[in-house]
Amino acid sequence: MSALPPFEFDEKILGQGAEISRRLDQLRLENFPPDAKKTLRRFPMSEVAHYLGISPNNLKRLHLEGKGPEPLIAAAGRRFYTAEQMMELRHYLDKNGRSDAKKYVPFRKPGEKLQVVAVVNFKGGSGKTTTAAHLAQHLALTGHRVLVVDLDPQASLSALHGFQPELDGNPSLYDAIRYDDKRRPIADVILPTNFPLLEIIPANLELQEFEFDTPLSMQTSNEGKRFYSRLGRSLAEVDERFDVVVIDCPPQLGFLTLTALTASTSVLVTVHPQMLDLMSMSQFLLMLGNFVKSIREKGAPVKIDWLRYLITRFEPTDVPQTRMLGFMQTVLAEELLKNPMLKSTAISDAGLTKQTLYEVERKSFSRDTYDRAIEALDAVNFEVQGLIHRAWGRM
Repeated sequence: MSALPPFEFDEKILGQGAEISRRLDQLRLENFPPDAKKTLRRFPMSEVAHYLGISPNNLKRLHLEGKGPEPLIAAAGRRFYTAEQMMELRHYLDKNGRSDAKKYVPFRKPGEKLQVVAVVNFKGGSGKTTTAAHLAQHLALTGHRVLVVDLDPQASLSALHGFQPELDGNPSLYDAIRYDDKRRPIADVILPTNFPLLEIIPANLELQEFEFDTPLSMQTSNEGKRFYSRLGRSLAEVDERFDVVVIDCPPQLGFLTLTALTASTSVLVTVHPQMLDLMSMSQFLLMLGNFVKSIREKGAPVKIDWLRYLITRFEPTDVPQTRMLGFMQTVLAEELLKNPMLKSTAISDAGLTKQTLYEVERKSFSRDTYDRAIEALDAVNFEVQGLIHRAWGRM
C-alpha cells in the first residue's frame, strides 16, 4: 500500500473553494442568462387573485372590462400577470374597489411602527433561511414593502436571491454597523431583487469581522459597549422606506444575532420536531434570556410585540415527530404557530436552482407535490402576516 501523498492544507482548500465558486457562477450564467441576474416568472390569474384577496372571476371581469393592466394571454385563454402588474392591480383596486373593508395596499399608516422580524435558531438545518426567504417574498407578493437582511456570513439567503458574494463583491450589513470611519449609511448597502417590493442587504464573509471587532471596541469605547443598538440605529435611517424587515440570523448566539434581536419587534424561532433540536433550542433560549435580562438591567429593555415558534420540515406520518409536536404544543401553547411547515421535495428541488417555491412554476413538479407545499407555505406566511397586522392594531 502506497503512502498518502503530501499536500498543503491551505492551498488545497483555497483551490477547491475557488473551483466550486467558478462552477457555481457557470451554473448561474446557464440558469439566468444573459447577464446572470434573476428574473421572475409570470403569475397565473388564480395565483394573482389569491395574493390580491379577490376571486379569479372578479379579476377576469376586470380584464374583460378593460380595467387594470393587460395580462399575457396564453393557450386556452389563460391569463398571466407580472409581479409589477400585480402591484398595478393592487393600486387600482385600492382606488376603485367596492369594498372599504379590504385594504389592497397594506402599507404602514402614520403611527404604525416598522415591523422587524428576526428569524432565529441556534442549530443549523432548522429551515431558518428557507423560512426567512419565503416569508419575505410572500409579504412582498401581498403588497408590503419589505427589506430582507442576510446576517449569516454563509450567505445562503443571498444565494437564493441570485447573489454570489465571493464573485459579485457585494456589500453586507457589516459596512453599515462597523466601528471605524469606513462605516457607510445603510441605504448604500440595500440592493434590489427580482421581486418589485422586496429589497435585500446581502451577506458576505466580512460579516464575521463584527464578531471580532466588537470585543475590542467594548474595551475602548462606549460604541462597543452598546453594540446591541447598532442595527436598530441603522434601520432608523430607512424607516420610511419599508413596512417590514425580515432578518435571517446566523445559527449561533453571537454579537450579530444579539444586535438583530435587540433591533427586532418580533421573533420567529424555527425548530425541527426532534429531540436533539428541541434540546438545542432550550439551550439557545436560556442563553438568550440571560442576555436580554442583562441589557434590560442596564436600561435598554428589548420590546417584542410577539414571539412564535414554527415547526419546520414536519412529516405528519412520522409518529415520533407527531409526538414531539404534541409535547411542544403542551409546553409552548399559544406561542406555537398553528400551521407547521411541511417537509417537501418541491422546496428542496427548487433550491437546487437557487430558487424559492414562489419563483418556480407549478409545471416543474407533480401537481400534488407543488400544491401541498405552496398551501403549507401560504398558511404559515399568512399567519405571520396576521401577527404583523395585529401589531399595527389592525384586526
